Amino acid sequence: MARGRLFNATFGWARTYFQRHRGTASAPLFVSLGTLKAIVACHLLWEHGISFGGAAGSSMLPTFSVYGDYLLVSKYYRRGRDLHVGDLVFYDIPIFRRAQGVKRIMGLPGDYVLHGDPDTGSQVMIQVPQGHCWITGDNLESSRDSRVFGPLPLALVRGKVLAKIWPPQEAHWIRNGLEDSKSSENDSVALSS
Repeated sequence: MARGRLFNATFGWARTYFQRHRGTASAPLFVSLGTLKAIVACHLLWEHGISFGGAAGSSMLPTFSVYGDYLLVSKYYRRGRDLHVGDLVFYDIPIFRRAQGVKRIMGLPGDYVLHGDPDTGSQVMIQVPQGHCWITGDNLESSRDSRVFGPLPLALVRGKVLAKIWPPQEAHWIRNGLEDSKSSENDSVALSS
């Protein structure tokens, strides 16, 4: 009973107003407010919940095709929250404005990684600085990644790739490819299972 009183005290004025002005010129106001609420809810879900986007390029072969794959991304993991080595991340490319990419995390803050310069062939062991991660593509020969632009700031990580959703016949959940598996399963499992 107290709940009903609280609802009426909070929203009763709106119900009364709408009942009095139903069919009048103020009805579009309520439609507009409802539409605005829906737009705000969609924006919050897209920016802080889940989203999907296309993957293009050969840097993640054979995990993803060169063109035409769409991925489901969880924004819970943005800015490096609860990420592990081997996870696929969706990130803002630091050397190109307004461009995003997908790469695999190979090192987190404090980890040591082998930095091989693709141009000179030299290799140096470096420690990933705090607030950064080391990312590489699965197809090293055609990947522009941390070997080119250095450690990626965790602030540029926009989310973790959860699944490949398009094309439908290739849809599957993405699992961490570097974790030890207890069985002989593949790195991916069909979405339907």
